[in-house]
Amino acid sequence: MIRLLIVDDHAVVRQGLEQLFGICPDISVVGTAADGLAAVAQVDALAPDVVLMDIGMPHLDGVEATRQILASHPDAKIVILTSYTDESRILEAVHHGALGYLLKHSDPLEVIEAVRAAGAGNDVPRGLRP
Repeated sequence: MIRLLIVDDHAVVRQGLEQLFGICPDISVVGTAADGLAAVAQVDALAPDVVLMDIGMPHLDGVEATRQILASHPDAKIVILTSYTDESRILEAVHHGALGYLLKHSDPLEVIEAVRAAGAGNDVPRGLRP
């Protein structure tokens, strides 16, 4: 069972992702967070297998949250799911250790497969094309 933490500042996105993963018998949403500070705390408290991380959030963005999480939990697996199309910000998160990224307009099955790939320790598909 893959233990998943969903991090996004939009409640409708968090709830929609919870419902999406609710149909997956091999993935359990163990928590959600609305910003990067809460994400860091949730990783400390819940030890999820995979973190599905937005980039643009208040208090602490997803890039810095990724950096902080992986500094204290080097085995954490982080997948970026964002509406940002600024490749430099996304690639910065990947540079800090995220396994890959998808854009929020990705097909839901792609998002599920990305979490499964990360849970298995594999890189995930890159949602942007150079």
